[in-house]
Amino acid sequence: MPNDRNTFSSRLSRTVSGLASRTVHALWRHAQRAGAVTAERPGPHAFRRIGAGTRLAFPQGTLFGTEWIELGAHCVIGAEVTLTAGMMPGLDLGPETVLRLGDGVVLGRGSHVVADTAAAGVSIGDDVFCGPYVYITSTNHSYDDPHLPVGRQWPRSAPVEIGPGGWLGTGAVVLPGARLGRNVVVAAGSVVRGEVPDHCVVAGAPAKVVRRWEPEEGWRPPLRTPPPPPLPEGVTSEQLLALAALDVSGDEGGRLESTAGRPPGGAPAIGTERETDGMRAP
Repeated sequence: MPNDRNTFSSRLSRTVSGLASRTVHALWRHAQRAGAVTAERPGPHAFRRIGAGTRLAFPQGTLFGTEWIELGAHCVIGAEVTLTAGMMPGLDLGPETVLRLGDGVVLGRGSHVVADTAAAGVSIGDDVFCGPYVYITSTNHSYDDPHLPVGRQWPRSAPVEIGPGGWLGTGAVVLPGARLGRNVVVAAGSVVRGEVPDHCVVAGAPAKVVRRWEPEEGWRPPLRTPPPPPLPEGVTSEQLLALAALDVSGDEGGRLESTAGRPPGGAPAIGTERETDGMRAP
């Protein structure tokens, strides 16, 4: 049988441990908010441009050459994302932008975008979404001389262009000289080089076209599943959040239609924001 002293000591230990845990997490959430980089709060970084609504989550990855980096409006850049211009910090890369992100670009946690020079830069179009740990680079090691270590040989560089509206899955790698068209889907873990036409799905290492959209015939080969039903007009973000909080086991489309006609205050008040890596999104 435990005595009263041991019971009190155990309870005190749990109380102190719980308080310490809550304090650490509260401090970390504060650090995430305070350490996020925006146009209004760039911190120590002198980006050439940060568009309105763009946010780099804290902690950031490696950032250098920011004077030659342009970030469009409403970009979501996850924690530990690396953005670099030039082979190393402290270089003068000239008057032109070297790394450019369009509006609405999403870079998932741990992704890397590495641009070399203005002649071999990286340009990512509007509304390109990248999963976590995507690697995009315009420079790569060479191995021409068999007698020198590969890491000591001068690298090869070529510009990279990713067209608007694309999706790059987790762990995708885009190599120097790649040019991706509009609305290109890159499967997770793929390695992309060369040119990819508009409206294609590529997969593999090296990535190859596995599906493409033809204006007269649609997707070839055909999609295996039907497209998701579109959201009814008039659905608010509050209603969508309320729907997501439900245990949806029945007709999801019917539930959406039943909420579409409600006034904005008709959904349960469950909040309209969520917080991830120091970023708030509606």
